[in-house]
Amino acid sequence: MARQDGELDPLWQDLDWAIGQMLIMGWDGTEVTPPIRNLIENHHLGSIILTAKNLKSAEQTAALVQELQTIAHQAGHPQPLLIALDQENGGVNSLFDEDYICQFPSAMGIAATGSTELAYNVAKATATEISAVGVNLILGPVLDVLTNARHQPLGVRTTGDDPHEASQYCIATINGYKDAGIATCGKHFPSYGNLDFLGSSLDMPIITQTLEELSLSALVPFRNAVSAGRLDAMFIGGCGIQNAGMNVTHACLSDQVVDDLLRNELGFKGVAISECLEMQSLIQEYGVKGGTVMAVEAGNDLILLCRAHDVQLEAISGLKLGIENGIISKKRIYTSLRRVLKLKSACTSWEKALNPPGLPLLSKIHPSHFALSQKAYDQSITVVRDNDNLLPLSENLLQGEELLLLTPLVKPLPASAATKNLLEKGNGKLSSLHEKWAHHERGTIMSGEGVFREFGKSLARIRNGKLLHTSYTANGLRPVHENLINRASAIIIVTADANRNMYQNGFTKHVATMCHMLRGTGQKKALIVVAVSSPYDFAMEKMIGTYVCTFDFTETAMASLVRALYGDFVPQGSMPGTMRKSKKLTKTRQQWLVENYERSRDAHGLNELLKTLARSSTPSLPYVAATADSFELQSQSFEESHFVVRNSSTNMLYGFVATYFLGGVGIIGAIFVDPAKRNVSIGRSLHRRAMRSLLQKPGIKKIQLGLAYPGVFPGVPVDDTGSIRSWFDNVGWDTQFPKRLANMMIEDLGSWSPPEGLLQSIQRANISFDLIKSLDNGESVLALVAAHSGPEIVELYRSALQDQNCGVVRAKVAPQNVLGVVIICNRASHLASFIPSLQAGGSQEMGGMIAPIVVASSAAPSNLVLQGLVFMGLRQNKSQKSSKSILSWVTGETHDLFSAMGFEIQQTFDEVVNSPEHWLDLS
Repeated sequence: MARQDGELDPLWQDLDWAIGQMLIMGWDGTEVTPPIRNLIENHHLGSIILTAKNLKSAEQTAALVQELQTIAHQAGHPQPLLIALDQENGGVNSLFDEDYICQFPSAMGIAATGSTELAYNVAKATATEISAVGVNLILGPVLDVLTNARHQPLGVRTTGDDPHEASQYCIATINGYKDAGIATCGKHFPSYGNLDFLGSSLDMPIITQTLEELSLSALVPFRNAVSAGRLDAMFIGGCGIQNAGMNVTHACLSDQVVDDLLRNELGFKGVAISECLEMQSLIQEYGVKGGTVMAVEAGNDLILLCRAHDVQLEAISGLKLGIENGIISKKRIYTSLRRVLKLKSACTSWEKALNPPGLPLLSKIHPSHFALSQKAYDQSITVVRDNDNLLPLSENLLQGEELLLLTPLVKPLPASAATKNLLEKGNGKLSSLHEKWAHHERGTIMSGEGVFREFGKSLARIRNGKLLHTSYTANGLRPVHENLINRASAIIIVTADANRNMYQNGFTKHVATMCHMLRGTGQKKALIVVAVSSPYDFAMEKMIGTYVCTFDFTETAMASLVRALYGDFVPQGSMPGTMRKSKKLTKTRQQWLVENYERSRDAHGLNELLKTLARSSTPSLPYVAATADSFELQSQSFEESHFVVRNSSTNMLYGFVATYFLGGVGIIGAIFVDPAKRNVSIGRSLHRRAMRSLLQKPGIKKIQLGLAYPGVFPGVPVDDTGSIRSWFDNVGWDTQFPKRLANMMIEDLGSWSPPEGLLQSIQRANISFDLIKSLDNGESVLALVAAHSGPEIVELYRSALQDQNCGVVRAKVAPQNVLGVVIICNRASHLASFIPSLQAGGSQEMGGMIAPIVVASSAAPSNLVLQGLVFMGLRQNKSQKSSKSILSWVTGETHDLFSAMGFEIQQTFDEVVNSPEHWLDLS
């Protein structure tokens, strides 16, 4: 175990123990076998991966994991085993137990609901269930973006093709996992979202995009997930990379990918886990020993070897040989060891590992989770088109008319009742989710008509009438199909990844053409196409008039589909990603009713909206610490007018804008919209109402985006893509010349020391400092601020001087010659309610300095005065036992100055100012 001072326990000086902690391994079978016991007892294996082939039920899984942990405990392991599992939901679940473990939609299915809050709740429920059986590391979420959406095997395992939407849902998912107490692992870095299967000389797909192209799209969710600070591990892919700047055969073996791109560029400090090194192409090229050494050299901390015991032993031997040969240093081993031990300390303990809650907890939570499952599936069902108004079928198909169901031959999902029944009859065997480089097999078309048999029976039951059901194959439209189509009044065709299984595409179009011809003769031939995997099968195919998507074909998804087809509920899902946006943009721009914000009515809804935004945003957006109170100053100096778009029936807020007016300046201090309601003009409607309100103020001289007090948004948040700023450009703002502002932080104030020579320079310049604690002595402070800053900064200083937990440090060279001022405060101050950055320390005590202002003077260099003010503020923060110190409202030209003092930028904003004349069309 790691000691508090950072030194490792003497046990880890034995390299055999240290090496064991750098390996994650699996095995075949549902019981502990001699090989896996040997690895834990004699090779000190520290991490186990479980797959569907290990797991029969929740009860068996809990017992199996408990036995594994007991073996490790008795063998002297200082910390419990990491127990990792794929439980992505949709079609990729390792653990199936219809009595205790709930099925939830795939990542894309959740995105189709349009609710990041639902994403959070589903993730938390999933993690709670697998934690109950002893799992402490979930291999998820999938952070990949489908850059080439229609031809990629990851399909519905991803959120979709929009990197920003993917970021929102992935961060919400990570937060759900973490709040349930388990560790998280993003995958598959640097991306499996746009792979080329044709251009590779290896039995391995490749990435051909340049790093610049990857940065603009594929890497965005990875970067945002890392920035959010709750991602414990990253799964490094095994694909190749071939572009102008990089020629890598296996990403997980390349230091350019792991050390340079992931750690240095993205700033990831957690555990890097390699793709399974049992890949045939890797074994043929490097051998397992060589590949294992290369994986460690590249920067991986955990090396994955899925199942073959002889290969696992060879990998252990390779690591020892790499150390003996001097290729791998002890320092490199202990760097990874520390990361792994830190991860274990955060997600498990012996008390927890040896006593999983098991079935009692699962029984207790199952009813609520089952209800959540049904809600999630119902909300995910998406009707992309219903041009002929065929839905619901209950209103369009008479009792005596026949319904035909045509289904493809597909492989049953590993975690499903169909597979369970297949195995119990001895007619099939599960393949590991990790047997191939991307957890899938190239040959996806397998015998499995039984997968849709229950769907057919459910359709027959709900309509209380006859159902015709048969399969179709690559043999195309046969006479049996033609006969049934001639008999039926309505036809439902199910497709599953028709873009990759082209026979489905051809068959469906053939049937559509036949139905069109028969309708021309006066026959009733209603055609509904249902895509049960990728929604892109016929998303753009206009000849398919009624097109429905379910995003997976689990039993739960099919049950929701039946109820949607027959009108039990109206499907509200939408195509995720760019198709959702493009569909919304084609609509006439909607005008939403905007109402005045009323505290008694809307405060609760605003708090809920802020929580939803926090779950789907990076920490660079200050939603976590903000509340409804953060926007209401209730000061006589400010005129405040806030507006909302709301559902008057449910009191849910869809969007909020805060406006302020003082000293001739009209200010938008915040504007935000529920992620599920974006791209339908709510933001535009709020913005238009806010601008109309401000422009009507008498004496208005300028319009401003961003506000220091309240300081939730000092300006437009700066993101890597500039998408937020582009939105303001699109609604009319001139953002060419912003004032760049930042919040900066010293993370460890206890170990901080001033730059060498700073004190001596201050003394030589004869700069002195004093602390002003009340308005009685604050006239000179307010006069200086009024002369060198805006009216809202004056009010900020006025408020600080009235707060017993605040003060103002003055810098001066003579009693009447004040050179600069800065506010100092802590999280107990009144100001902390309005400046979320003062709450950023979590449970640690946070000190703060806000809005440093310096007067240009020949008496002392301005930069030295600034550093002196901040130095005195830091001393004051230290004296109040603060662990961290935030410096807020720092102008762009001084960022480097404070970076030299040890501050790091946390958030960056652009304050934008326009003249009222710029908005004459709204006046």
